[in-house]
Amino acid sequence: MKTYSDRSPPPTLRRFSLNGETMGTRYTAIFYAPEGTDAAAIGAALFAAVDKVDRQMSTWKPASDLCRLNAAPEHTWIDVPTELTEVLATAVKIGVQSHGAFDMGVGALVDAWGFGPSQDTPTSPMIAPQGSSSRPASERLEVDSARQQVLKRAPIAIDLSGIAKGYGVDQLAYCLDGWGIASYLVGIDGEMRARGSKPGGEAWTVAIEKPTYGVREVSGVMELKEVAIATSGDYRRWVEIDGKRYAHTMNPTMQQPLSNRLAAVTVLASTCMLADAWATALLVLGESEGLALARERGMDVLFVLRDSDSLHEVLILGGVIV
Repeated sequence: MKTYSDRSPPPTLRRFSLNGETMGTRYTAIFYAPEGTDAAAIGAALFAAVDKVDRQMSTWKPASDLCRLNAAPEHTWIDVPTELTEVLATAVKIGVQSHGAFDMGVGALVDAWGFGPSQDTPTSPMIAPQGSSSRPASERLEVDSARQQVLKRAPIAIDLSGIAKGYGVDQLAYCLDGWGIASYLVGIDGEMRARGSKPGGEAWTVAIEKPTYGVREVSGVMELKEVAIATSGDYRRWVEIDGKRYAHTMNPTMQQPLSNRLAAVTVLASTCMLADAWATALLVLGESEGLALARERGMDVLFVLRDSDSLHEVLILGGVIV
């Protein structure tokens, strides 16, 4: 039997911080690993992970797999990569579970309101543009995960901005898992995922942004361990028409930018893909239906409601308002 003195001392862990550009913003990876870890190789692997997501799911890159799918004819099975298949299947599932609040088939709306690749902002509030539809994506798109194929039953312009960024964060996490790193915080913009804790046992902490227009302010912090977090809100991207702000998130039922009292929704989930999509869905559902569904599903969610010039928070943990 070995005595304590026979054992090799635990390796000294060093803090690494890597970042780069992706999806029109930046990704970050903070992790602890032994001295001598090949940070350059890990950095290259991290970039490759998020770049694959961007090349597959961007609506801004004409050569992306998503753009190719959007341009494909209806009633024809289209081959798609494994990663895109997974995201499309999850988007369909959450669309059904959220009663249509999360809908990836709003690409025509997003573009028409100036939030897509065209960036042509309308000069006046508009009705639904040609090519958009209030029929949910689950009725217009069939995903065969086993064959990695997709069939468009009806015209649909897919936009994955409400889920792809979260999926990209998960790919950063899986990349570090593959390198045997057990203590990290990865993120793309405000979507984050944490594993383990810092060497001293402290949890990872992230700032929760105050949903104020045009100003970056911190309203509080949240501790993360083995969880992902994502926030959707009306305060980052909007267009102003005739003195009224219109948020970039679309209400698929109304075929208009969302309009309710919710300023922001922050969701904790097992993966960032789920957190990202559910934050969007609950934001669209609004303060009544959104809170009700979060409680029904036993979710962990922070809702921030806007009342004129004041903000009001409602925290739900495990489906219970606290």
